[in-house]
Amino acid sequence: MSGERNLAILLQSLNPQLDPDDYVFCSVPVGEEVGLTGEAWAMIRESEGVTLIMTRTAADRNRLPYEALFRRITLNVHSSLEAVGLTAAVSSRIAEWEISANVVAAFHHDHIFVPRGDAERALAALEGLGRGDHER
Repeated sequence: MSGERNLAILLQSLNPQLDPDDYVFCSVPVGEEVGLTGEAWAMIRESEGVTLIMTRTAADRNRLPYEALFRRITLNVHSSLEAVGLTAAVSSRIAEWEISANVVAAFHHDHIFVPRGDAERALAALEGLGRGDHER
């Protein structure tokens, strides 16, 4: 499997980037996601329905309900899906700053969705983690 596995190297190479768009999480019944998959940034099937992660603009255009606005931070290090500890380190660091985090791991990168109002603070927390800073 490609990608970096060494946690120390991963943390030094995080290079987090904040996406300018607002994102939302929408839930639709199974089968109703057809026609929306091209609008979704990600799609997750659960027994209760299909979660679509998409921009607020796309959700509004499709009249999909959502509860909160998030911003996406992409870790621009190519992490292996078999790397141990990256998700824990990142989510723990953001939790230390009292920010909620929803982590989505993809083949090349990890993506963290944080509340819109906390996005800049979450980015600073992750930048500090990459530098080895342990203070808020």
